This record gives sequence, structure tokens and C-alpha cells, in this order.
Amino acid sequence: MDRKSTTVDEIDGAIIEQLQLDGRVSYTKLGTAVGLSEAAARQRVQRLIDAGVIQIVAVTNPLSLGYRRMAMIGVRAEGPIDRVAAALEAFADIEYLVVTAGSFDMMCEVVVPDDSTLLDLTNRIRAVPGVLTTETFIYMSLIKQNYAWGAH
Repeated sequence: MDRKSTTVDEIDGAIIEQLQLDGRVSYTKLGTAVGLSEAAARQRVQRLIDAGVIQIVAVTNPLSLGYRRMAMIGVRAEGPIDRVAAALEAFADIEYLVVTAGSFDMMCEVVVPDDSTLLDLTNRIRAVPGVLTTETFIYMSLIKQNYAWGAH
């Protein structure tokens, strides 16, 4: 996800903070909170969305939706990493994919209904040309999940 750098000023930061508290806040309330009119707040939010700075989404609890297994899968690869990354990006069951420095070339976060599905997924990842090895880190308990960073 290569995007051009977008300048985020203090008002943008305040908008982001307000949306992190309540992504459904009205533009009227948002504008009042950050010192803008409703129209100006709406335009600023749209600019941040269009620039890829923010997304407004519903965050779910996978356990309440019937998913029973969350894991991070470390991937070691050979050759050009972009080919492997493109192949893994196409996997619908990989929720989060990053290229990393360190002992793994990439990390994939997955949420699946059961261990059988996790095993199937890891086997499909291992079958991708260029993948050397994988290591799966199963989440035993989700202690903290915070999306309120980056606005300060």
C-alpha cells in the first residue's frame, strides 16, 4: 500500500481523534469539537479518506461472529518478496499482511473458524512459489486491541 505522504495538520489530528472515539459522530458535532463548520468537517474527513490516511470501519469481535482461532503467521521467503506478497495479498482469509525486517519476511494475521481451517490456510501459504517456511503463532487470549494511535 504505497501512498504519497499527506500533510496532516492539528485540525486533521483532532478530527482523527474524534473519529477514533466515535466513528459515527455527526459532522455537526465533529465540526463543533474541532472548531469547524459542518461542511468544512465533512470536506476534511473526505480528504483524509481519499488520501488513504483514514478508513472508517466497524471493528468486530471475531469470537462473537463464530470464529474460534486467531493467529499470526510468520513467512520466510526467497527471491523477490513482491511476488510472494502479491500472492498472499490475494488470500481472502489473510486479514493483515506486512513485509517485515527480522527473522520473517512477512507476517500474516488470520481469523478462522477452527484449527482445521488454519491448517488448510498454512498449507496453502506454504504452496506459494517462493515461500520457504512458515511459523504460526496462535493467539491464546486477546488482551489489548487499540486503534487510537497516530493522531497525536
